[in-house]
Amino acid sequence: MAGGVWGRGRDGPVGSLTLTALAEGIRANQGQPVGPSSTGPQAEPLEVVPETETYIQTLTPASEAQPGNEVQPHTAGSENCSPQDVQEPGPERPYQASQYSWEEGALADLALYTAACLEEAGYAGTQATALTLSSALEAQGQRLEDQVHSLVRGLLAQVPSLAEGRPRRAALRVLSALALEHAQDVVCALLPSSLPPDRAAAELWRSLSRNQRVNGQVLVQLLWALKGAAGPEPGALAATRALGEMLAVSGCVGATRGFYPHLLLALVTQLHELAQGVHSPESPKVWEASHRGPPHSHASCTVEALKALLTGDGGRMVVTCMEQAGGWRRLVGAHTHLEGVLLLASAMVAHADHHLRGLFADLLPRLRSTNEPHRLTAMAFFTGLLQSRPTARLLREDVILERLRTWQCDPEPTVRWLGLLGLGHLAMNRGKIRHVNTLLPVLLRALGEGDARLVGAALGALRRLLLQPGAPVRLLSSELRPRLPPLLDDARDSVRASAVGLLGTLVRRGQRGLRLGLRGPLRKLVLQSLVPLLLRLHDSSQDAAESSEWTLARCDQALRWGLLEEMVTVAHYDSPEALSRVCHRLVQRYPSHVKHFLSQTQGYLRSPQDPLRRAATVLIGFLVYHASPSGVSQDLLDSLFQDLGQLQGDPESAVSAAAHVSAQQVALLARAQVRPHRPSLFRFIRQHSYPARPHPLYDDSPFLRRSRASQWNCPEPR
Repeated sequence: MAGGVWGRGRDGPVGSLTLTALAEGIRANQGQPVGPSSTGPQAEPLEVVPETETYIQTLTPASEAQPGNEVQPHTAGSENCSPQDVQEPGPERPYQASQYSWEEGALADLALYTAACLEEAGYAGTQATALTLSSALEAQGQRLEDQVHSLVRGLLAQVPSLAEGRPRRAALRVLSALALEHAQDVVCALLPSSLPPDRAAAELWRSLSRNQRVNGQVLVQLLWALKGAAGPEPGALAATRALGEMLAVSGCVGATRGFYPHLLLALVTQLHELAQGVHSPESPKVWEASHRGPPHSHASCTVEALKALLTGDGGRMVVTCMEQAGGWRRLVGAHTHLEGVLLLASAMVAHADHHLRGLFADLLPRLRSTNEPHRLTAMAFFTGLLQSRPTARLLREDVILERLRTWQCDPEPTVRWLGLLGLGHLAMNRGKIRHVNTLLPVLLRALGEGDARLVGAALGALRRLLLQPGAPVRLLSSELRPRLPPLLDDARDSVRASAVGLLGTLVRRGQRGLRLGLRGPLRKLVLQSLVPLLLRLHDSSQDAAESSEWTLARCDQALRWGLLEEMVTVAHYDSPEALSRVCHRLVQRYPSHVKHFLSQTQGYLRSPQDPLRRAATVLIGFLVYHASPSGVSQDLLDSLFQDLGQLQGDPESAVSAAAHVSAQQVALLARAQVRPHRPSLFRFIRQHSYPARPHPLYDDSPFLRRSRASQWNCPEPR
């Protein structure tokens, strides 16, 4: 169809009458009625303008152009027949190959004349030629799809060579005229040219997007094409790129009313499938064989389409929140996609709640899908939308709770993680604690999971539970006392930081009882966690260190130690003098716990982190210096002296130097225990006064905490 047919010049004026005559000439060749049906034996002949009659004759095959074979006016209801059977009509017979070529050439020239007419015609002419083209295509019967494909291919070939302005706009209106009646065929014809990206195809997609009469139909067809193919398949990728081109046009998103949730979920699920496809073992061969661009370009195109969909519907704040939280980067990651979905759901709950009901309704059938990307993406969206109280009311709470509890029995850790997040949202759904008896066992049991995501989700849900009015502080203190301390020393940074933060929240909620001397379980938990909190001020994880500082400040406020300034100084400057004052106050306030403090600190002498080994060494030195000789057993002193002696050979010079000073303090305290007993009055005075042993002197620490100020290019304080 391309080539000479599309490049032929026009001789004389062309209008809608000429096109109508040409279309009826095609119908006449097929044996179809060319005009209104007549009641007489023969209809009136069609008055064809001379110019069109000549043009049709030029398109007629040579075999039909012989004398006696001229194009005759057809009667209504006459049948198709070969040239030899013109005088004697026979039964209907199949089309011949020459007739196929005649029709294809005629339709090709019809499209050319349509574009030419549209270039000169106004609105009325445009409508007339669009109707003419549509009627001519419908006359092809079963061969309609092939003809539309041929016309679209011709447009793809000719649009780049057309001049800007009216000629190009006229050709693009031909495409819109086709799509108005044959949207599915137009989409199927254009999709193969969208992957790899083609500039002409992109221009045609954008022209369809600007036409308010056809853009909705085309978007629906693209949505079905996207949902009907797998993620990394060419059909789905081509549909995604076409959607990106169309949605980027201002005003096109308004055409998605009625299927906006379907389109949003389809694009997000496409990102999940692309992320899995990129990291699968078979994917490199598929990408290299089928596509030119790198795989990430397809994910970027999907993200841009998603951004355009949200922005065009007034969700600019959703896009901004996702950018600030790193949500788009998470959405395209193979291991972080569901985190990105949760961030997207949270942003939509906050800034685009007008689509939440439709999304929630569309998610429910997907929760039982056998397709894993579809099911997991739907679960993540479902979990995130539970933060919206009006949306969660679409289902009864007991139904939602039962579904989330069922997820906890799933063998897949990801499903259990999403269930824990959903339970946390459900607990605070109405601003008060609900279903505590059901939630607590599930959350506490998850603290023993091996997956860091599960433990973090359980800790976060417990923290949100504590923030609600009427939180069961005493019950949680009793339940967390055996479970929380091990998590303070967990090998996973995120778990340590979350566990320390949960302890701080628990102390903050129970501070009134702590000041009154109540909250026995909570007081014991605080004293049990005091040494880990002091040492975690020097944690290699910035989050864990800052969380420890915040929790120690809550403990100081609740228990009225008066050590806030000292603790902040230790945290930021690792000041030995400030740490000495902290140890002195703790030994005075809790003399019976000194042995426990020392035993806990001794365990950190074998830490793989150099800052923690040095901090534990210094803490032992000051605790021993301020302790009473009768408050520490000889066996414990011997064990401490032995471990500190081994640390004097530590490869880190700061650790070995501190171990030498602390070992001297242990030796001095051991000597004080073996001195001859003096009269009871002198012993009483010595036990309640500052020790006569020399104060330990430590060098400045080389492991000062790095300030976050450098992350914002701010100068460090001097």
